[in-house]
This record gives sequence, C-alpha cells and structure tokens, in this order.
Amino acid sequence: MVRKRGSLILCGAFLFVACNGLLLLFLWGRPPIGRYGEGGGAEPGGREEWGVAKRKGGRNNLAGEVIRLAEEVESELETQKKLLKQIQNHRSLWEKRNELGKREMGRGDVEREGHRAPPPALPPKEISANKEQSQERNTQEVITTAVQDPGDAKPDRGVKELNNTKQEVPLSPVIIPVLVIACDRVTVKRSLDKLIQYRPSVELHPIIVSQDCGHAETALVIGSYGSQVTHIRQPDLSDIRVRPEHRKFQGYYKIARHYRWALNQVFNTLSYSSVVIVEDDLEVAPDFFEYFRALHPILTSDPSLWCVSAWNDNGREGLVDPGKADLLYRTDFFPGLGWMLQKDVWAELEPKWPMAFWDDWMRHPEQRKERSCIRPEISRTITFGRKGVSLGQFFDQYLRYIKLNSEFVPFTKQDLSYLLKENFDMNFVKEVYSAPLVKVEELQQGGILSGLGPFRVQYSSRDSFKILARNLGVMDDLKSGVPRAGYRGVVSFLSRGRRVFLTPPEGWTKYDVSWS
Repeated sequence: MVRKRGSLILCGAFLFVACNGLLLLFLWGRPPIGRYGEGGGAEPGGREEWGVAKRKGGRNNLAGEVIRLAEEVESELETQKKLLKQIQNHRSLWEKRNELGKREMGRGDVEREGHRAPPPALPPKEISANKEQSQERNTQEVITTAVQDPGDAKPDRGVKELNNTKQEVPLSPVIIPVLVIACDRVTVKRSLDKLIQYRPSVELHPIIVSQDCGHAETALVIGSYGSQVTHIRQPDLSDIRVRPEHRKFQGYYKIARHYRWALNQVFNTLSYSSVVIVEDDLEVAPDFFEYFRALHPILTSDPSLWCVSAWNDNGREGLVDPGKADLLYRTDFFPGLGWMLQKDVWAELEPKWPMAFWDDWMRHPEQRKERSCIRPEISRTITFGRKGVSLGQFFDQYLRYIKLNSEFVPFTKQDLSYLLKENFDMNFVKEVYSAPLVKVEELQQGGILSGLGPFRVQYSSRDSFKILARNLGVMDDLKSGVPRAGYRGVVSFLSRGRRVFLTPPEGWTKYDVSWS
C-alpha cells in the first residue's frame, strides 16, 4: 500500500513539474499582456514594440528580457526540486512507520500464538500451558536506557523517525529461563518454593524442571506446581556401559547424560538464548533473579567471560564480608552451583560433552580457553543436599557453612561495567600488589598487624599454596592449576575481619596445570 502511494506521489510530482515547464515555455513565447500602442507596442499603456530595444528612454533590450525569464525559470525549478525532496522524505518516513507497524503486529501475533507445542517425545500434559514463555526469546536486552545520538538511531534498535522526531520504542527484555536438574529428591520442593517466591516475572523467568531417574514421588511433587513450572523428563533411563573400575561412578555418567539432554531441550527445542542452571538441592537468595538479569549484558558483551555463577567456593561465614553483599569478582575457576550459560557457548561444548565428571571437564584449559566467570562475594545459592552421588564429599567440611545472601541488592540499577576485563584487570592487579606483603603468622591470633587490610600473603609453589590455604581456612584444591575462586592466581577472602589476598609472585602470567 505504501509503495503504491509513493509511486502515485512521484508520478504526480513529475506531471506537476512537466506542466509547469510547458506553461513557462508558453508564457515565454507569447506577447506580453496589455493594450497595443501606436507602433504596435504591447507594453501596458506603452508605445513600445515587442522585441525591439528601448531607445533613448533606457528601454530594456532583448538580452535583458531573456535573462529575466531565465532567472524566473531557474527559481521555479528550484521550487520544484524542494517539493520533490519533501515528497521523497515523506515517502521514506511513511515506509519506516509502516515497517514498525508490521513489527508491532508481529508481536501481537506472537502473543496470540502463545507457547509453542512440545516436542513429540514429551508427554503433552507435562508441558506448561503458560503461553507467555515463548515471546521473543532472542530479543537482545537493553544494556542502557540512555537516549542514543539521533545520528546513530536505527529502526531495528527500537527508534522510529516520524516528522523529524525520534521516539524510543521499548524492546521486550530477554527471557532467561531457570533449568532445574532433578532426579529422585522430593526435597526439590524446597528449591522450587524459593524460586517461585522470588521470581519477579513468570514471563521473563520460566522455570523448567528436567527430571531424570523416573522417580514417581519426585514427579508428583513437581507436577503439583501445575502451570507454574514446565516439567520435562529425560527419556533414556538405561544404565550406561562403563569400564569395570568406573562402575561406582555410574551416577556421574547419568548426570552428564542428563545435562546434555536437558540443555539441548532448552537451547535447541525451546530455542532460548540463555539459561540459569540449578540443581534440585539448591536454595536461592532473594536477589537471585536480580543478580543474573543485571549480569546478562556483561556476559553477552565480554568475550573473555563464559559464565556467571551465584556461588563463592570460599563463601563460608567468617571468610566473606557481610557488609559487601554487592561485591562481585571475576574468577578463572568454574564454580557451578547456580550458573548462567549462553547458547553459543553450549553450541561449542555440546559436540564434545564428556561421558562423566562434566564440571571438572569444564575446568580443563581446552574448554575454558582462558575465559572467566563472574562470582559474588556472598553466595546467591546454598546446597542442602548432603545425599548425592558424591556421598557428602565436601558437604560436612565446607558446603554446609556457606553463607546465603539475605540482603536484596538492586544490581540492575548499578553500573557493573567495572567487571569487564579491560576495566577489572588493571584495578584488581593494582589493589592486590599494592597491599603490604605479610606472613601468615602475622594474620593469625596474636599477630602484631593492625587495621583491616588489605594484606597480601604470597605462595610460590603448589605445596606452599596448599599449606597457606589450610592455615587461612580456604579451600586448598586446584583444578588444572586454578585455585577455587581464584583470578590471575589470586584468592580474595577475609581472615579475622581483615581482607587478605593469597597471591602468586607479582608478574603472574599463566596457571601451571601440573599443580592439579
């Protein structure tokens, strides 16, 4: 319709110019209007002859008349050019307005269309009827609400131009689902209750519970939430053939298989672009969703990051600053335990996904590729599941003492650009290595140090790291040479109320995988 209207306008403009041109030529060729004089003159009231030069009275010559007419023609043509330019501008504006109108109609169609049909392999009754879950899953999140320079504004950025004015069109924020990995724990109810309690929006944060194991009682608990969650089931419950010495690790093989299937469902079947992964024995903090939503733009804009985690491996009471709930770090150690993953990273990992021990596999240099994660000072998840395939490993010694954040931090209203690599590294290295170097004995009870720090304790080998870590109460294991919660080899924590950096010597360049 707009194209036809534009064509008619252009045709009309052409005819208008042509008619005016013919009219000018006609006027140029005819005698001037007026009464005829004695000598055949045609000037009004005159005795002048058309085409004859004025005599002694200073009459205009023929050349002057031609110049006058040429100037009038030129002026008229300029007017026609301006009219054509205005017509073209209006046509462009109408086309943009029509394009934006089509987009709005498309959004309305998506809203009417609702939730896409579940894959044939899944029981239809277990897919949530929540129609809003599929709306614009791949829409990019707006990092800043500041009005952009009008010269950079484009319709596909949500800015439309009409009558030389710019108006911001609100873009739908990105949908970040939560994937709950479940098996045979009926206590998944504790996890789901908190997720639903703190979830700010059903539309922006759909909850997908993926169940393995075929445990009927757990399935009933999940089913009791109705349309508040989407319940999907891992179809392959068979045992996995493993080496004889790995029979006791059968559970780890099944977990890796389940993760692969569930993540394929989220990214490839349901077509989400991001996901936050939790397990059925995690309880979340009040600002759990706020934390991930605020960090999503940082994750997508910084290629040196590959995950955001809610977990601090050294997040025990006494090791974290209770007054710094908003403090965030980069870490080279993959923490897991409530973490956000992007579809493009999954596309990279899925073809080589391991048969077992997927979390340690993620910590290998071949997967990490020198990328980092974001982690908080105070954890946004805690685990209450002592029972599991690890048979309580680390739970009694470390995990049960992790502090869960209780203060809501409005991360989405904060400037988190300091976490981008080019900003973070320079400030972090400066702060760490400007701290005074002290001995561990000076930090312990009876030491002579005063003040809250920060202080620096230095290690030089794998063994010295382990000894210092044990003395200071932080986790001493390393994966591919990377210490838990470490960044550039540095582990940050509190010791007796003082900020301490456990660091390699200044000038650190890379991790030594032989330290594992």
